[in-house]
Amino acid sequence: MEFSEHIKTANVENVVLRQPLHPPARGTLCVTGHHLLFSDREERGSPQLLLLLRNIDATEKSVENLSGYSKMSASSGTITIKCKDLRVFQLDIPGMEQCLNIAHSIETLSCLGHVSEMYPFFYRPVDVNLQEQWGLSSPEKLFGQTKEFHDRWRLSSVNRDYSVCPSYPPTVIVPKVLDDESLKKVAKFRQGGRFPVLCYFHRKNAMVIMRSGQPLTGANRRRCKEDELLLQAVLGDSNKGFIIDTRSSQQAQQARMTGGGFESKSSYSCWKRLHRHMEKGRALQESLIKLVEACRDESHNMDRWLSKLENSKWLSHIQTALSTAGLLAECVERDGHSVLVHGSEGTDCTLLISTLAQIIMDPHCRTLEGFLTLLEREWLQAGHPFQERCAHSAYSHAHLQHESPVFLLLLDCVHQLWHQFPLALGFSDSLLLRLANEAYASNYGTFLCNNDQERCTHEVKTRTHCLFKALLKPSERDHYLNPLYEPTELAIWPSVQPQSLQLWTEFFLRWEPQIQHIEEAKKEIKNMISHWGKLFESNPFLNLLF
Repeated sequence: MEFSEHIKTANVENVVLRQPLHPPARGTLCVTGHHLLFSDREERGSPQLLLLLRNIDATEKSVENLSGYSKMSASSGTITIKCKDLRVFQLDIPGMEQCLNIAHSIETLSCLGHVSEMYPFFYRPVDVNLQEQWGLSSPEKLFGQTKEFHDRWRLSSVNRDYSVCPSYPPTVIVPKVLDDESLKKVAKFRQGGRFPVLCYFHRKNAMVIMRSGQPLTGANRRRCKEDELLLQAVLGDSNKGFIIDTRSSQQAQQARMTGGGFESKSSYSCWKRLHRHMEKGRALQESLIKLVEACRDESHNMDRWLSKLENSKWLSHIQTALSTAGLLAECVERDGHSVLVHGSEGTDCTLLISTLAQIIMDPHCRTLEGFLTLLEREWLQAGHPFQERCAHSAYSHAHLQHESPVFLLLLDCVHQLWHQFPLALGFSDSLLLRLANEAYASNYGTFLCNNDQERCTHEVKTRTHCLFKALLKPSERDHYLNPLYEPTELAIWPSVQPQSLQLWTEFFLRWEPQIQHIEEAKKEIKNMISHWGKLFESNPFLNLLF
């Protein structure tokens, strides 16, 4: 398909751009296959607006006939563009036909369905090439780094052709006691073929975190001896483990009626099941929509604003996620027990709490490289369906299908940790903001597709660039490092009291005028910290004075 087929009008002069935090500007608007560009007449150099069309969540157009004129060319139109990064701006376009043509091109090109048509396949930065290794980690690398458990665990390539579990990587870490044929039987007993695999080994006490899909016990209480053997092998010499189910007890019971279910006490006698209900899917998406509506409330009524914020339940979802992750970390770190985590599919809330628990417990996961590696392992390799979950953000008029801001919720939870423990995380809040943007619209192929199999099919790893590798380049990483970072081997236990949680203003209010003063102050503080740091480095005598 040629992108030009969808572009009836490529350039329009005398367009007025009205965007947040900037005065109106008049200039030239240009539509390409992947971008919307606006150049101010009086500005020379880079465009005032360079927007990836994939970033557009919804468009609204209105056409107005000018008084005394009847021709199309004597009319004007306004296109309101609402972006996935929550920005909203307007384009006043002279000429009704031109306005309608531009709107049609934007609507078509912003929602191209085929992966290979998306911009990451065309993006070619000057300082890197496609021959570089894609990604930061792999199950093989993780296994090689953790030799302490080689006597009980092994690498399995049972999923090398993705036939056992489409959403798992080709290799996984599993208990040594089970061969690949047994794993295939366990996969048939678990939702989506997602049999229990190791995602974290706690070096302090050799306990592990496993994740999986729900067992398919059904109404007949079906059993799988291989599954029972696998979980028994996880325990080793321990006589107790915990299963954290991210569904309520009632939801788990209801799942049996449709073929799903949970681990019964009689078949898994050494495992204690804990239910922690976590919202996902449509409920979480609607929560985001309500939160964004609250943030755009222009009434300036504090009571109304607080009521809308509470009704969105977004902060309640953060509270639930952090408390559940804290429970998981407590089971492993404080009580010394291994844990299996799952809900139904095991591709959303399961990954959310396993990631947060590792940040709480493991100091390496709190470094810049460690955090990016953790995201790659727990979200990309573990099969979070980014393509479906991030198809739309908070403004789309489309009917909700698979959209759900689970990854955004994770980043918000990490933001809460960052504010509660400003010295313990090696990366800045700017990194979280960048990742939130990239998940919905990106130059890089990292968040394309729904799982490793799809990325392999579409040659994402050979035809696109990796975001995480780019963020670790010297030119980028300094911007995302926390200048106050002081490494600690201790776990960081988050407070989930309502007064300890705050709205992520840098994300949800960043296009509001009042946030500019906050951002300017933060930049000034960061510059001061950097300046003083250089002074201390260049003059050791200052260390004796302070």
